[in-house]
Amino acid sequence: MKFLSDLQNLDRNNIGGWPQSIKIFFTGLVFVLVVFFGWYLYVSDQQSTLEQAVAKEEQLKQEFSQKQAKSANLEALQQQLDEMQDMLRQLLRQLPSKTEMPELLVDISQTALSAGLETELFQPGPESPKDFYAEKPIQLRMVGTYHQFGTFISGVASLPRVVILTLHDVSLTPKTKDAKDAKGAPVAANGLLVLQGTVKTYRYLEDDESAAAKEANAKSSGGKPANGKAAAKTGGQK
Repeated sequence: MKFLSDLQNLDRNNIGGWPQSIKIFFTGLVFVLVVFFGWYLYVSDQQSTLEQAVAKEEQLKQEFSQKQAKSANLEALQQQLDEMQDMLRQLLRQLPSKTEMPELLVDISQTALSAGLETELFQPGPESPKDFYAEKPIQLRMVGTYHQFGTFISGVASLPRVVILTLHDVSLTPKTKDAKDAKGAPVAANGLLVLQGTVKTYRYLEDDESAAAKEANAKSSGGKPANGKAAAKTGGQK
């Protein structure tokens, strides 16, 4: 073939004298190499950047759609939030107020006496304000039968205000007599039980009290989460 023969007989010292077909071949080869290395060194990097930009665009579109949907329902969500806050305020109003707390403590004590329980200790402690409520611990020791304790709980549940009592380190054990059996063990009294420990009752805070409590708790806790509480027993309805 003439092209291969010309390619084999090229004079490297006389490029200008090369055949026209050889000049066109090498010119095309140089062009292809320039295009290839230009794409590899520049265009491929730009292609990667473009793909990242396209992925970012899709992500922004999804975020925009989500935020647009939320903004479209903002008015309805705000209305639901206002309704929930009103319900919360109404529920809190069912708890005893600051002025009603002393009377409530008397009612609880009188309910225990009416149920036939022997109250050996009923000692309210200092109040502890939280964000929107205050808790008041009561050290107590009561003696009575199983049915008397049931009557007491039922009586507390029927008080005019919602009464929430949470139990903390409370124990219910059989009452023992001073006498001992043949083995030296204490003799249990006839069906009597001893309830002793700490219970906490709660009241709602007024708006000014709640604001002061939130500020005080924020300073004292330093942003730490509150400790967990014991399971609650609730009773009473307005």
